[in-house]
Amino acid sequence: MDIALKILLVIFSVGLIAVVLLQKGKSAGLSGAISGGAEHLFGKQKARGLDLFLQRLTIALAVGFFFLSLVVAYVVQQ
Repeated sequence: MDIALKILLVIFSVGLIAVVLLQKGKSAGLSGAISGGAEHLFGKQKARGLDLFLQRLTIALAVGFFFLSLVVAYVVQQ
């Protein structure tokens, strides 16, 4: 059980890294920080299609990774 949880944790971590790297950047350097930040703050750009899917997958993998890391830490301690 311990080995299976650790393997699942590694799969979640590699998946999380891959999904984060697949997302495109939200700003375009310094000019994006000045002008594009306001548009992102007020929600004028909504994620659609693949961007929305990657965003939701990132959240799901992050929650799963956090939960699995707590479970593995608890199981290993005992």
